[in-house]
Amino acid sequence: MDDLKSQILTMGQQARQAALTLGNLSTDQKNAILLAMADALVAAEATILEANAKDIAAAKAKGLTQAMTDRLRLDCPRITAIADGIRQVAALEDPVGEILSETTRPNGMRIIKQRVPIGTIGIIYESRPNVTSDAAVLCFKSGNATILRGGKEAIHSNSAIADALDAGGRSAGMPDHAIQLIRVTERATVEHLAQMDQYLDLIIPRGGKGLIETVVSLARMPVIKHYDGICHVYVDAEADLNMAKDIVINSKTNKPSVCNALETVLIHESVAQAFLKDAGQALLDMGVSLRGDNATQAILPNTEAATEEDWVTEYLDLILAVKVVPDLDAAMNHINTHSSRHTDCIVTKNDASAKRFLNEIDSAAVFWNLSTRFSDGEEFGFGAEIGISTDKLHARGPMALPELTSYKYKLYGDGQIK
Repeated sequence: MDDLKSQILTMGQQARQAALTLGNLSTDQKNAILLAMADALVAAEATILEANAKDIAAAKAKGLTQAMTDRLRLDCPRITAIADGIRQVAALEDPVGEILSETTRPNGMRIIKQRVPIGTIGIIYESRPNVTSDAAVLCFKSGNATILRGGKEAIHSNSAIADALDAGGRSAGMPDHAIQLIRVTERATVEHLAQMDQYLDLIIPRGGKGLIETVVSLARMPVIKHYDGICHVYVDAEADLNMAKDIVINSKTNKPSVCNALETVLIHESVAQAFLKDAGQALLDMGVSLRGDNATQAILPNTEAATEEDWVTEYLDLILAVKVVPDLDAAMNHINTHSSRHTDCIVTKNDASAKRFLNEIDSAAVFWNLSTRFSDGEEFGFGAEIGISTDKLHARGPMALPELTSYKYKLYGDGQIK
């Protein structure tokens, strides 16, 4: 066995042992540890920023786009926000131990269905160093031991954040090896982690399609996928066009490098001229590159011609695909054909059209008259999120504490035999 595989297996053994202790911590104990982590993160701000500067310098040297570099960047407000996210998780209700159902059978046997931690979870992610904290604290609060494998672009930042969390947690009684970070960037670590089913109960990849498909092809344990965020906004014939303009601009430009950013806008043909002359031109003026169909190009000559690839691309940049459609059915057909099942929105004043859209679009989150940027665990009131699942089993949409638990049945009797 090579040294790297042996190292990963040892981490797995340690995580399994830590999970046995974690599952029995009280809510008060877990919350005290989380608050200590938040304090330690703030105290380590200078060290974390110094580490992050190394990652930013390397990203620029490699020629990463501005949007991708921004995903890496940390500053004082962002570190404060990460720490505040930990405190928010500490304040959330603990799902572990919740009684989901309780029944008594005719023979007097009592059956309780109760939430329990999943156990050990591997998280594989790219670029964004805040995921190190978000994933660690959500897994910890839900009683799970976690092994984190971040992207090489953020290795220095991830290590500094993990060190701070570990130091803070240990000071308040966190079990050894409850949170572990793989500190090497070799691709083989992904394979070793994904095949370690004797120690990992679940693996969650967060990143590009290539990473996710690799993990799915290798994993010997269940996988919860966070696939592409190919998010749509449909501007209906009965939309308030000023509202639609604000929603489209915010959804695309507020933070284009994230998965809940808008990638395709569909516009009813009856309002396309007015909407594109106003909102479309505004997007161009803001530096957004538009990839449009023939009808869009006829209205906005500065628009590039869209290809079939544009309808299935997650740009994560200031690029937007635009298509004019004849009716609501055509819009819904386009979305259900090309969407990644993440987040899709309709802008309309027509209740019947909105209800059809909400019912017939097969996505994890379906919106009516609001920005796709609200597809976020914190905005849902969940605190920090582990990701947004585009699966249907066992979690869908923003994943927070309840989605990081399983359940067990506890049966009570007084001598019944069958």
